[in-house]
Amino acid sequence: MAAIPTPARHTVGLFLLLGVVFIWVASSFLVSNLFGKLEYNRPFFITYLNTSTFSLYLVGAYASRVWKSRHSTKPAQRKRSRSDDNTALLLADNTSGEVDTSVVTNTSDGVSSRLGRARLELIQSKLSVRETILLGTSFCGLWFAANVTQNASLAYTTVANSSILCSTSGLFTLIIGAAAGVETFNGMRLAAVLVSVLGVYSIMKFGTDEATSTHMPLSWLGDMLALLSAALYGCYTTLLKRRIGDESRLDTPLFFGAVGLANILLLWPGFIVLHYTGIETFRLPHSGSMWLMIIVNALIGTFLSDYLWLLAMLMTSPLVVTLGLSLTIPLSMAGDIVFKGLSVSLPYYLGALMILSAFVAANL
Repeated sequence: MAAIPTPARHTVGLFLLLGVVFIWVASSFLVSNLFGKLEYNRPFFITYLNTSTFSLYLVGAYASRVWKSRHSTKPAQRKRSRSDDNTALLLADNTSGEVDTSVVTNTSDGVSSRLGRARLELIQSKLSVRETILLGTSFCGLWFAANVTQNASLAYTTVANSSILCSTSGLFTLIIGAAAGVETFNGMRLAAVLVSVLGVYSIMKFGTDEATSTHMPLSWLGDMLALLSAALYGCYTTLLKRRIGDESRLDTPLFFGAVGLANILLLWPGFIVLHYTGIETFRLPHSGSMWLMIIVNALIGTFLSDYLWLLAMLMTSPLVVTLGLSLTIPLSMAGDIVFKGLSVSLPYYLGALMILSAFVAANL
């Protein structure tokens, strides 16, 4: 199959990213509908099922390994193929996908010494299967907590509020990252954090009118859960960056597969604890249509969307994907206004604009 030209590849990546945005917003409305109209307020069950779908990555990885072992070429050719793959990885421009051939003196003999010893050592120090699985297991709890608080927030606040407040995870990453020595603060980033805080305050204090507040009397709780989810995502991202260093060392599908498997094996006692404490009584969906909504949300809203997100990032860049996902904010607001008749005031829009502007400024 011929390689896709760089401009076309970037365009395809943007379309995939747009698909992820629509899937995530649709998933939020679906979960909100389950918790509201269908009265199935079970955020732990929904999150447990969604996160479990990550384990399907392990099935694909195993099937791929078996297929390759049965259709593998000669050992010398496999060795040469791995060498070529490493050469391409070392020479590829992460943002454009172009290859700088000027640094290669003889591709048949391997990689030129001009590539740099540090980067070569980084490729050679890629995490093993065992290390990746242990890392995924250790981060399972934090990942699950971030997702369950986000899902729980949808039971008390609007999709728009939840999406906006959860989008501040990038700014939480800056704050926690600076404290952990992973990120550095400059004037623009500090200003971005302050503007974001003002935007959050504007939404929570003045964003909705009296009728909306009466309709959702615990909206403040949903807002706090969404902010907690954003902070947990900030912790997760910072700690992962600190442990890994460079993303090229991590096999991402295997990592998420390990997270899904650890979720299945380790977090099931949560059902017992939540049931007997009365926080979330265990009750399976009572209709086929409800099961269909939950399964579709798990497979498309979690498993497929993460796959598309990974492709989008490879075809564009992490910065483009991060900024692009902020499109969930106006899209979710439009959905609440059209489908739920949400009435909002000017400070709501100003707060959303402030958060979006701060997020963009923090990534400059």
